[in-house]
Amino acid sequence: MVKLRNKREIGFKYEKIAKKYLVLQGLVFVEKNFSSRYGEIDLIFKDFENDETLVFVEVKYRKNNSFGKAVEMVTQEKQKKILATSQIYILKNKWNSGVRYDIIGIDSFSNNIEWIKNAF
Repeated sequence: MVKLRNKREIGFKYEKIAKKYLVLQGLVFVEKNFSSRYGEIDLIFKDFENDETLVFVEVKYRKNNSFGKAVEMVTQEKQKKILATSQIYILKNKWNSGVRYDIIGIDSFSNNIEWIKNAF
């Protein structure tokens, strides 16, 4: 097994897992790691289930639950950065349909993926 060297590599690994999971759930992948001066959005998808909705996804990974579950780690400050960055993406891509903000939490201690739709 290859040991991952830093947080960035670990993040990319779990973003890849989250991407695969969401595609299997029926979402259509659009882009990853979109960044602006305000922050970064891990994954962007389109959801065609009801209407066409643009889905911004924050992926969080926790090795243990000493300080809480992965989905609990998306702070209000992080949410503000995601919202600001998403507005840049929306304007840049002239998006004029629905938007949603989801969280994928991956907890290695429970081998569980938790998906919160409309998280904020």
